[in-house]
Amino acid sequence: MAEFDITEHPHRRYNALTGEWLLVSPHRSKRPWQGQQETTEAEQRPAYDSTCYLCPGNTRAGGAVNPPYTGTFVFDNDFAALTADAPVGTVNVGGLLRAEAESGVGRVICFSPRHDLTLPEMDEAAIRGVVDVWVEQFRELGARPDINYVQIFENKGQVMGCSNPHPHGQIWAQRTVPGKPAKETVQQAAYFQEHGRSLLTDYLTLELQEQQRVVLENAHWVALVPYWAVWPFETLVLPRRHVADITQLSDEEKDAFASILQQLTIRYDNLFQISFPYSAGLHQRPTDGLEHPEWHLHMHFYPPLLRSATVRKFMVGYEMLGDPQRDITPEAAAQRLRELPAVHYKQTV
Repeated sequence: MAEFDITEHPHRRYNALTGEWLLVSPHRSKRPWQGQQETTEAEQRPAYDSTCYLCPGNTRAGGAVNPPYTGTFVFDNDFAALTADAPVGTVNVGGLLRAEAESGVGRVICFSPRHDLTLPEMDEAAIRGVVDVWVEQFRELGARPDINYVQIFENKGQVMGCSNPHPHGQIWAQRTVPGKPAKETVQQAAYFQEHGRSLLTDYLTLELQEQQRVVLENAHWVALVPYWAVWPFETLVLPRRHVADITQLSDEEKDAFASILQQLTIRYDNLFQISFPYSAGLHQRPTDGLEHPEWHLHMHFYPPLLRSATVRKFMVGYEMLGDPQRDITPEAAAQRLRELPAVHYKQTV
């Protein structure tokens, strides 16, 4: 029997952050694709769109009028999934039919007044402005007694369900800690209790030693394809220093964060020479009043595209019924991203 080769043979990988497993099938990356293909028509957007609900000075769908903002702009979501005044109540029928009221706040962050830009097309100073808003919003919302978790995220591209192309992200802050960060809290707490160090500090040390999955790095941050990545070109962005949340970053670390976000998203766009879709978000400590010394701030990027600009990864069949599964290995994905130019493809035309 042939010797096991992690780059060639099917195997399972353990996600140390969530305690879950995934299936990796490298041999399947050679199979032909005859399934759905996405459209890739070039999108030409004006710097200002009079019909856009998020452009400066325009009226939003809920009737409010945007100010003539020139940088970032934050407002309460007109159609938020969570509301602060939700009535308290529970349902419990036989221990099987259960529900409980959930309250919270939904906000929208416009990254730029420019309708035609995305993060990789913004300069570092503008992205630093976005980072500063994330800091302010986490500090403000996390201080509220009715908020125990603040989820900051961005959906980019129609394929990720983004309803407006204007560059923007969202915040959902709520009473309970949602499922994924709750699992990460359990895993990190167990590791910290056993080792006295953060799980992601030790994980980052291993990744920097191996250098197989590192995409890029600077003095304060590292972007890598995690060993347990599920999505084809998924990445994890980590500060080298163990901090629990974004408010603990120094000015130099915030500058470096803006820089690595720009460089990473440029590589995403350059991969298939399109405005690369993804869902991305910060994971940081719960704001439930506890210390959480185990928590290590990080940012996830989950892009859906697989082989080209027209072929995406679907989570169906085995993934829905069993475990997540991927074909291209994290090591191969990291190498492809690492070798891409650092200048946006639109600037090299």
